[in-house]
Amino acid sequence: MKKILVTLLLVVSSLAVNAQENLTWHTDMAKASELSIKEKKPLLLFFTGSDWCGWCIRLQKEVLKTDDFAKWAKDNVILVELDFPRRTPQDEAVKKQNYELQNMFQVRGYPTIWLVNPEKKEGKTNLVGLGSTGYVAGGPSKWLAEANKILKK
Repeated sequence: MKKILVTLLLVVSSLAVNAQENLTWHTDMAKASELSIKEKKPLLLFFTGSDWCGWCIRLQKEVLKTDDFAKWAKDNVILVELDFPRRTPQDEAVKKQNYELQNMFQVRGYPTIWLVNPEKKEGKTNLVGLGSTGYVAGGPSKWLAEANKILKK
């Protein structure tokens, strides 16, 4: 009986890991914008302090690393992580990009998530904000409901 339970537990946990492994979080805004325009999906910009922000870690655990979110994200958005770590080394170009976007969207706290549509005009890419959210209590269903409201605008 113990062997069956252990086997069942391993199978279930491996399925959850597989769902998350299939999600791609981009860190290069230019590449993510091109993909967004090509696939006609908005960008989900996740402003986070991945190695120090408690609410960011909680949002990751309760929403962004769930199967419900993975299914929703694949159908609806291109994911972009804009990280502001304190202990984890980060490439200077990525740092610069992230700070520019933080200023552009006037992000004052973490986690902040902006949903935006990139538009190419005269050789430049403009980001049109659809709306923003942060941590929403109640698990993935409540958070996804909030995100869907923003996307319907």
